[in-house]
Amino acid sequence: MKLIVLPQAADEFEDAVAHYDDKQAGLGQRFRDEVDQHIRWIMGHADVPRLRPGGYRRVNFKVFPHYVAYLRIGDTLWILAIAHGHREPEYWIDRKRSLGQPGAPPNGGPATPSGSSGAGEGSPSVS
Repeated sequence: MKLIVLPQAADEFEDAVAHYDDKQAGLGQRFRDEVDQHIRWIMGHADVPRLRPGGYRRVNFKVFPHYVAYLRIGDTLWILAIAHGHREPEYWIDRKRSLGQPGAPPNGGPATPSGSSGAGEGSPSVS
């Protein structure tokens, strides 16, 4: 399965890592580890979480108050958001609109293709 992390989701991830590192040394790395763990699980079990009314699936984190929102289109997993669970519900929902056309960059910007070997520097990865 191919993994693509939207640029906005990668930014949310980096912002959360920086926030947790500011709170306590090493906490940002724990957040990174939890994101990687959940993305690996999603890659193998993408259809297990229920389909939500907005047409996406979501996996809540166990330690941090965040979740991964994603779509599976064919053999591609699109990470739409790495969002805080207690702030602005579904603020990111419009990100999925342009994903209906294969090869179209989401929201007019480039996506971050990750493949199964990992993502770009700083982005969530599945190493």
